[in-house]
Amino acid sequence: MHPAARTRATRTTRTTFRTGPTPVPQPRTARVRSLIDADALRVLHRAARILLDDLPELTDRLLAVLREQEPAYRTALENDQAATWQEAYRSLRHSVTSLLDPRGTREAAHRCTWRIGVTRAEQGLPLDALLHAFRLGGSLVWQRLVEETARSEPEDIRLLVHVATDVWNFVDEHCTLLADAYRQAERQLTWRRENRVRLLASALLDGTSRIADLPETAEGLGLPEHGRYVVVAAAGGPPQDPTRVRASTLPPAYWHSGAEVDYGIVLVGEAGDGKDGRDPVTALALPADGAAGRRVGVGAAVAGLAAVGDARRLADLALSICPPEGGTVRLTEHLPEALVVSSPELGTRLTERVLGPLLRLEPADRDVLLDTLAAWFASEGSAQRAGERLYCHRNTVLNRLRRCEQLIGRSLARPLDVVEISLALTARRLLRG
Repeated sequence: MHPAARTRATRTTRTTFRTGPTPVPQPRTARVRSLIDADALRVLHRAARILLDDLPELTDRLLAVLREQEPAYRTALENDQAATWQEAYRSLRHSVTSLLDPRGTREAAHRCTWRIGVTRAEQGLPLDALLHAFRLGGSLVWQRLVEETARSEPEDIRLLVHVATDVWNFVDEHCTLLADAYRQAERQLTWRRENRVRLLASALLDGTSRIADLPETAEGLGLPEHGRYVVVAAAGGPPQDPTRVRASTLPPAYWHSGAEVDYGIVLVGEAGDGKDGRDPVTALALPADGAAGRRVGVGAAVAGLAAVGDARRLADLALSICPPEGGTVRLTEHLPEALVVSSPELGTRLTERVLGPLLRLEPADRDVLLDTLAAWFASEGSAQRAGERLYCHRNTVLNRLRRCEQLIGRSLARPLDVVEISLALTARRLLRG
């Protein structure tokens, strides 16, 4: 244990560094104190030597108390009694030898305590149980010192009072060391665990996750392996408080922060039910109105964690359609745009083939006709409502539309031509620049 008593020589050495007035010598008091210290050390060392021979029995007593009082240690003893016994034995041995040789055993005792703190943190034994075990060990050592002194030299028990403070200071010192080791190991374990989960999530989103890793990935992310998932891609920052996402989402969602785009993996339905009952944007606490310029793309649902890589690509596709000023785009509501963006080369060719004659007009004339076409499509083919959008008469709209038909050689009355014109307008808007 911690130095049970300090030698008189040590105290004399320390007094040489004091400054200020020299105290008046009191030889009688110093003489009495010196004798008490020497006698206390003699009593302590005598009892400690006997304790060294009785360490196995003392270890058994400690484990019996722990089995009765600490459920965590009860489990540890059931799982590996031999290792737990050896750990307690080593700790008690260092405690008792520290009574006999404080300086010589200090470093070894510290290393022993530190290893116990790290090992138990890795095993998940609660810190409170571990600290309780150390204090029980210190209490048993002190109790045995008193018992042995009472048995052999009852009149010397009073001398142990002079070393009691140092004995318990040792217990406090090692409890502090134990807690530091435990918390440091716990932080490292947490970092490694979080890093492992991040790597697993990254592989899942990239579509490179191994089938064998899916159970571990599901456990790390807190998500079931089988279910219907939607990935949300967000540019402009994750939720203000990502820790609230898990707390407010049942079943949970997982938020993965990236360099430029952040991804949320959201469970929206049970496996095989074909229903997407939960709104991913709400589940991730993301505003749906593009607040602060945040752009959000919501992909389509996929079955199982194994398909999350596909869901991420669909979310990226939805994000690419999102306006630069911000907002939320759900892929299932913008499939024509998604078709165009997913093949930009074909979209460019379609734009040239369908709208080429219009695009080669003078800019002012070109923009008026293109804006009229876009307004007519946005008004679901109503010239009246298109005119209201453009602040002009419906006949003006109709005249412009007829001119567009003549230039591009297509009719807005033919469904196939309407589809081509609509896709070409979409491609020009999304692929321009």
